Amino acid sequence: MDIVVYGAGAIGGYLGGRLALAGHAVTLVTRSAAAEALNAGGLSITQDGQTQVAPLRAVGRLAEAFDGPPPGLVVLGMKAYDLAAAVAELAAVCPRPAMVLTTQNGIGIEEIVAAPFGAERVLAGSITIPIRRLSPTGVAVERAGRGLALAPMLPGQSATGWVALFAAAGIRAGSLPDYRAMKWSKVFLNVMGNATSAILNRPPAELYRRDDIFDLEMRMLREILAVMKRLGLHVVNLPTASVRPLAATLAYAPRFLRRLVFTQVIVHGRGHKMPSFHIDLAGGKGRSEVVFHNGAVAAAGRACGVAAPVNATLNDVLLRLTGDEAARAEFDGRPERLLAEVVRTEQRG
Repeated sequence: MDIVVYGAGAIGGYLGGRLALAGHAVTLVTRSAAAEALNAGGLSITQDGQTQVAPLRAVGRLAEAFDGPPPGLVVLGMKAYDLAAAVAELAAVCPRPAMVLTTQNGIGIEEIVAAPFGAERVLAGSITIPIRRLSPTGVAVERAGRGLALAPMLPGQSATGWVALFAAAGIRAGSLPDYRAMKWSKVFLNVMGNATSAILNRPPAELYRRDDIFDLEMRMLREILAVMKRLGLHVVNLPTASVRPLAATLAYAPRFLRRLVFTQVIVHGRGHKMPSFHIDLAGGKGRSEVVFHNGAVAAAGRACGVAAPVNATLNDVLLRLTGDEAARAEFDGRPERLLAEVVRTEQRG
């Protein structure tokens, strides 16, 4: 199959590389300098102590990727905040793609893609594999055994063939019937220790040792479950990511057990590494994917009548910090300052 990967970062590079190693004709759309290096030496994928080099084609302009037969699949690998512009560019060169796969975390992603192409051409993806980009020509899988969940956006449409495509490329893949339940369940995992770490400039494991921040995080997660319940969405498990037991622990377990379970999840999953929201903030991106996570939860809560003040506060504060570098010192290592903002949000109603 001819496959175009638009956005060759860690996830896009990994998926494209695995598909190329499986014999598919893969074209990566990336920066011109990176494209030249990839065409010269291929893309290296390091996993379980072994490195494979995937032979593929790379181009520096999107239009160049569509100068041959129409691809059977377009994989979108850019950040969520770059998605709208990327989709507009894709629609200009390929108005009717066969299928478009989303890999972005967050809520509302698939709706952006479906707007120009139609829901029948959108396949929602949630990847649980931790991948690190080593260089423009190399990626590494940090922990094996994780996978890729796929769900059609159009009800009743099957993802079986796409699961088989990725499974044949050595990727643990599975299908789910409800893309919204899948994406909301992934958000439940993604937000843990993410926005608080970015705002307070401290690693998640350190913050989870604090009673006040741990309780704030639990309130944030309860808000997500409350909005999901109002929307009629059920928590679902993802490949090697047991979200349903976590949600049940949050709902029914005593505090000491919640503390034990969620702290272990954070230490194992994030530990002392700074999460993605912090990386974007510290890198001066000027934008944040928090809009598609805590911000989207708060917006959905407002629309369906469920209060989500913690999610709203995390979104609003982090967005403020992305545009005001001087304001970051106001929250740096000061949980009491963040907690005061939550109170203000609650008072405003």
